[in-house]
Amino acid sequence: MGDLVALPTMSENGSIHVVIESPRGSSVKIKYEPRLRAFKFSRPLVAGVFYPYDWGFIPSTVGPDGDPLDAMVFSDLSTFPGVVIECRPLGVLRLEQNHKGSSRRERNDRLIFIPVKMPRFASFKTPKDLPVRWRQEMENFFVATTRFENKNVKFLGWAGPREGERMVRNCMNKSQTA
Repeated sequence: MGDLVALPTMSENGSIHVVIESPRGSSVKIKYEPRLRAFKFSRPLVAGVFYPYDWGFIPSTVGPDGDPLDAMVFSDLSTFPGVVIECRPLGVLRLEQNHKGSSRRERNDRLIFIPVKMPRFASFKTPKDLPVRWRQEMENFFVATTRFENKNVKFLGWAGPREGERMVRNCMNKSQTA
């Protein structure tokens, strides 16, 4: 397996690549470890909590925390660690949390994507197109997964797909944008 972190951010058709780490239904957080070129057990989720949708990262990006941008792929199917999905941004769940090891606050927004090859979700263009209950469930998922992590998550609202696209472009490795 090659280095998944170094894959191109965008496909030839302009879609955004998302590499899956923890598939929908998983009760453990799995992270890709570039040095090992393998997926590594990170930690269990809180008892009774599981990923509602596939979770992963956008390759060849570097977010404010120094890691590739995190991404949730909104779909009614689950895949497997290492699967690359061509996606389009649906929106951004804006949030703030405690910085690791300090009381300082930091932004840790969550990008939400729709698979391009998922026609049954074509009508979802922005977060407002989702039922309110589904948005609330996503918000509550991120609270539940950090319950014992001392992160004190605070939601700042939702942004649309343009903000998601902007975040990805701003975090792309400079070698791709040259």
